[in-house]
Amino acid sequence: MKTQYFTATSLDGFIATEDDSLEWLFPLGDINHSSYPAFIAEVGALAMGSSTYEWMRRNADMVIAETGSPWPYTQPAWVFSSRTLPALPGADIRFVQGDVHQVHAEMRAAAGGKNLWIVGGGDLAGQFHDASLLDELIIQIGSATLGKGKPLFPRRVLNPTLRLVSAQQMGAGMAELRYTVDKNGPAGVA
Repeated sequence: MKTQYFTATSLDGFIATEDDSLEWLFPLGDINHSSYPAFIAEVGALAMGSSTYEWMRRNADMVIAETGSPWPYTQPAWVFSSRTLPALPGADIRFVQGDVHQVHAEMRAAAGGKNLWIVGGGDLAGQFHDASLLDELIIQIGSATLGKGKPLFPRRVLNPTLRLVSAQQMGAGMAELRYTVDKNGPAGVA
């Protein structure tokens, strides 16, 4: 079981525009011709921030066109928010706030041995990293620049290091990088 941050980013390091839009991403490739189908098959639970959740609700038509459903997940989801948000009928969503440690334990219990997906945003993934709970980053880099927006991973990560384990081209507009989080520090250092 791994805790994974799987996301897409612009070439200049933003996962969303300043107003939390993901529309820039959809023209760059077909989700079914990416690693996503194999990835999601191994996910048992997911977590996301309130901005991601609210964008999905506001853009249900676009989400339906891309995935076939306004809430495309069958797995239980934990949405981190300090505000009260409306639930989506039929979706297994748990609204939470606070420390990621307790939620991570709940997610592990619900995942049935499958992986945990930190959907976004970047700060939420950073909180899991800060708590030494993040095992892998899977970053799909799109051939677009946004200039400004919501950063991919608003953390300074020098140690533990991120180790590149694969790089793959996905069509003409995307590349995927996979990193593991080395929780033991640089090679040769205990």
